[in-house]
Amino acid sequence: MGWNEWDESEYLDCLRSERRGYAWVMRRHGGMTREQAEAAALDWYPYEDPGAPYRGLVFHDEAWHWAMLAIHGDRYAVERPDLGSPSSEYLALE
Repeated sequence: MGWNEWDESEYLDCLRSERRGYAWVMRRHGGMTREQAEAAALDWYPYEDPGAPYRGLVFHDEAWHWAMLAIHGDRYAVERPDLGSPSSEYLALE
């Protein structure tokens, strides 16, 4: 399957899941309100039309990683090894 060959329901499920995880991290670790975190998740994970080049490429890393980059920067896993892997609370979101 290429990047632009997602089944629509599969794509939408993944999009919702990643938005939920990203917003959770931004609330829990980034100090955002629910509204701010949900807006940040929508910005980071916009809907991409079927056929868009590299549709869903952002899914190659978990929302945890993208949110930690936004909060702590490129070296978060080195400078904050405790945040290098998703927490059990984050993993329980599913």
